[in-house]
Amino acid sequence: MAEKLLKSNIFLNRMRRIVKSEQLVLSILAMIVGAMAGGGTILFRDGLLLVQSLFYGTGDEALHTHLSTLPVWQLIAAPTVGGLVVGIFIYRFLPEKRPHGVADVIDAASFHDARMSTRCGIKSALASAVSLGSGASLGREGPVVHMGASFGAWLARILHLRRSASRTLLGCGVASAVAASFNAPLAGALFAHEVALGHYALTAFAPIVLASVTGTVITRIYYGDEVAFLIPGHEIQSFWEFPAFALLGILAGVAATLVVRAIPVVQKAANRTKIPLWLRPAVAGLIVGIIALGFPQVVGVGYGAMNDALYEAYNLPFLVGLLFAKAFVVSICMGLGFAGGMFSPALFLGAMLGGAFGVLATNVFPDLSSGYTAYTLVGMGALAAAILGAPISTTLIMFELTGDYTLTIAVMVASVLASLVMDQFQGGSFFQWQLKCRGLSTRWGREVNLLRRIKVADIMKREYETVPLSEGLPAVREKLINAPYSELFVIDEHGKLHGTITLTDLRHAAFDPKLGDEVSAGEVARSKPPVVYRSDSIEKAIKLMEQTGEEHLPVLNSPEERHMIGFVHEKDAMMAYNNALLELQSEERGDAPPKLF
Repeated sequence: MAEKLLKSNIFLNRMRRIVKSEQLVLSILAMIVGAMAGGGTILFRDGLLLVQSLFYGTGDEALHTHLSTLPVWQLIAAPTVGGLVVGIFIYRFLPEKRPHGVADVIDAASFHDARMSTRCGIKSALASAVSLGSGASLGREGPVVHMGASFGAWLARILHLRRSASRTLLGCGVASAVAASFNAPLAGALFAHEVALGHYALTAFAPIVLASVTGTVITRIYYGDEVAFLIPGHEIQSFWEFPAFALLGILAGVAATLVVRAIPVVQKAANRTKIPLWLRPAVAGLIVGIIALGFPQVVGVGYGAMNDALYEAYNLPFLVGLLFAKAFVVSICMGLGFAGGMFSPALFLGAMLGGAFGVLATNVFPDLSSGYTAYTLVGMGALAAAILGAPISTTLIMFELTGDYTLTIAVMVASVLASLVMDQFQGGSFFQWQLKCRGLSTRWGREVNLLRRIKVADIMKREYETVPLSEGLPAVREKLINAPYSELFVIDEHGKLHGTITLTDLRHAAFDPKLGDEVSAGEVARSKPPVVYRSDSIEKAIKLMEQTGEEHLPVLNSPEERHMIGFVHEKDAMMAYNNALLELQSEERGDAPPKLF
């Protein structure tokens, strides 16, 4: 008994050392990904400003103050030419001939075991830098999130890490990119969990926090201890003001819904006009240039205009005008294929909506109002939370920007209400809408996602018995008796699947001695049996088995060649699904040690 206890303690100590070493390795990898994403964010921002200086003659982030000095032709030509360059680049070099962003990160984390293309991440970042530098009215955070996630996926791929560790490193890239963009490490860490991964497992939380802090440190070393916005002094006057903040949150949810719904309207209109995909960003750039003649603030990312709104530089009519102008050009840019994100546009729209609401609230209740700076901040947080589907991390971003606890509570109330309105009338965030357009949804639940993630090729068996079309019945009988699962697969002279033979298919002919070599396998085989292909998911295989009553299905390499490469059994499909579900549950609870390899 004592010897057994001693061996058990030795085994447990070894396991503890292994777990600690794997946690240490994962933490080191997380910091590497954080450094890569932080450095990538710096390169992206500097590259964006370099392109901007080439098109507009200035690298200042407050671009709108410089645009009034430019001739009309340059103001219109710059985004148009930039759109043409971006359109051709996307059409020729990016997968699916479209820009990639945060929705693709969620897709990779939920459906593809955190597999992403690093080349696509870098190319998408280049396209976005040219888009935003030339004046596209979109955001810079989405592209760097996608690029950071692709760095994490690249490191996981070259090290052949397991799925859970790969997802964690992908989240590390997301966290670092968001933290580096806003100088907000807490918000970056929670954004990765809330939006990209969809869970808060403790085993993933620590590495993601390390990556987020690493990205923040790198950007602070380079840029200094600056934040994305210059926040003026403000103070919440009274808690009686919270009903007004709640109303602002509802209005923000309505505005977010309208903006997201406008994007497919633009896409459908473009499809009806037959404008080529590569030319559409140029058309969007032309529209941006024309709108910029009256509202130069809509050109580019728009941080300078948001700072102006925070310092009450705009009156009510101009705020309303900017709100509608920005909403229009954002829908045009996104719908016509400019590359960029939705984070900055959401903050911009929220700033204008909150500012306009604050002016009205201050005029109606001057003694209770906190001034329109507070409403601008609340509007920014609420509208961004609704569009991004990230009320927790958005609230934390506002807290890290302002350091004001009371204002953060107001942002929290408005963000939750805005998200509820968006969820009720739009069915989810902007990213969820993008996934839905591709036939995907994170709302299906983990069970359906798992069924779609596991491929037939991962679980198929390669030990099976085949017979040629011309094989005589006596040989078929002998092979059938010894065949796995009592089934033969009939192959033609080109190696293509012709049909299957089971005892049920042969019926009386199987053991009728009067039937001899004159009957061939091709004549008794069941032709055109139900099949699946190597790239199909086990969800499709299980559904096909339910519809046909088959317990196992032939697996073919492709619909064109139809060469048989294996077969999948129902019990193997269910076992693979069950094991993946147990692994996912363990990962989400955080009660299992990280397994890297």
